[in-house]
Amino acid sequence: MNTHLNTVCPGGLVLGSLIVLTATAVAQHPGGAARHVNSEGRGNGVCRWHMAESTALQDHVQLTFPSAFQKAGEGYFDTARTRVIFQAIPVPEEGEAPDAFYTMYLAELASDGAGRITGLENVRRISPPGSANTCGWFDPNELAYVYFGSTIEPPTEHEAPGYQHGSGRYKWAFPATMRIVRHDLNEPAGDATSLTIMAGDDQSYQAEDALSPDGRHLVYCSLESGDGDLYIKDLRSGQVARVVTKPGYDGGPFFSPDGRRLCYRSDRRGDNLLQLFVAELAFDENGSVIGIDREYQLTDNRHVNWAPYWHPGGRHLVYGSSELGHHNYEVFIIDADPGDLPGSTGTIKYGTGKRRLTHADGADIMPTFSADGEYLTWTSQRGASGTSQLWAARFIMPLEARLQDTSGGAAVRGVDGQAASSGGAPKRGGVGEGDPRLSG
Repeated sequence: MNTHLNTVCPGGLVLGSLIVLTATAVAQHPGGAARHVNSEGRGNGVCRWHMAESTALQDHVQLTFPSAFQKAGEGYFDTARTRVIFQAIPVPEEGEAPDAFYTMYLAELASDGAGRITGLENVRRISPPGSANTCGWFDPNELAYVYFGSTIEPPTEHEAPGYQHGSGRYKWAFPATMRIVRHDLNEPAGDATSLTIMAGDDQSYQAEDALSPDGRHLVYCSLESGDGDLYIKDLRSGQVARVVTKPGYDGGPFFSPDGRRLCYRSDRRGDNLLQLFVAELAFDENGSVIGIDREYQLTDNRHVNWAPYWHPGGRHLVYGSSELGHHNYEVFIIDADPGDLPGSTGTIKYGTGKRRLTHADGADIMPTFSADGEYLTWTSQRGASGTSQLWAARFIMPLEARLQDTSGGAAVRGVDGQAASSGGAPKRGGVGEGDPRLSG
């Protein structure tokens, strides 16, 4: 079934999109029941955020809906921008309880004649029933392979993740049986026999994984040391290096587009806040990652700054932040320029040039770019339902434009104390709430 959405804003602005879902494209509920796609949440509020975001984002399209998923998000494009992998909790059958943990899904992207994304087609579950799953990723070389964190079987822990009303904090689940697996899409979807364990020993949580652009290295977070540290596995040799070992939880890593750096976030002050970091990687004579040469801190403030992700030019990061409040996370873009890339001026710039991209009520988090930089996808609670759903839009912001730097303050510094940039960085922070990743 196709649903055309057409909203007229004041001044004659028309927002049009086509959401494409079929019976096979809706979440695979027990019994195969399809859920109708609707347009809840679209109205005058759309006009406000659409106009506010128009200098950075255009052709917005909602990819998942609460009629099919209670919540969905953390989407990643494949390199050709023809598919997306994401995690979601499907709407249960009447009388049944919703799943406590996320299921991993794969979908094809539908586009119009101009190449604009219009929706999803052929959505299917690819993780084993009842398992807890997170952090999907496409193999850049083998189109049939995808990676994600999975418990493979139902986790033994019964405490569900999400917002804990009694404590006022967000709870992130860390099942000890969470391992990083590779799924062969040529095998039956959701069958555990189609999974190959790539990292993990079911003794401690391993997830938050991503592959290097050449597919050789796998980076992930592990709790095997008792703390959240970052590890990189050379899939060619099997060599594993523990690369980020600072105190606190370091997670959410991604390789830069050239494979030379990592971005990640950390709460290493132990104050329930998250700050952004970039590390330059060290390699041995065989090209295997053996550690880091230098680390830069991009944010140092009173906010939760998390899920950084590279623009394909390698000189900027997008991320979600609680800067406007813990009930209204927004997406920002910030400099992460080593000074020696195409378009660089020769000056190292980390933590400067911060600009806001999203302007809707509710949380806008977990932004990721397509490989060509044409599209941004993110998790958003915009809409009347208030649930987290997956959105996409064309990214049109001219990154070379030197707009007003809203970061203010002193320069961000590298680990050796040398200034990492000549621009501003936020002031040092205090105490705040936790990570909203698994909230509604």
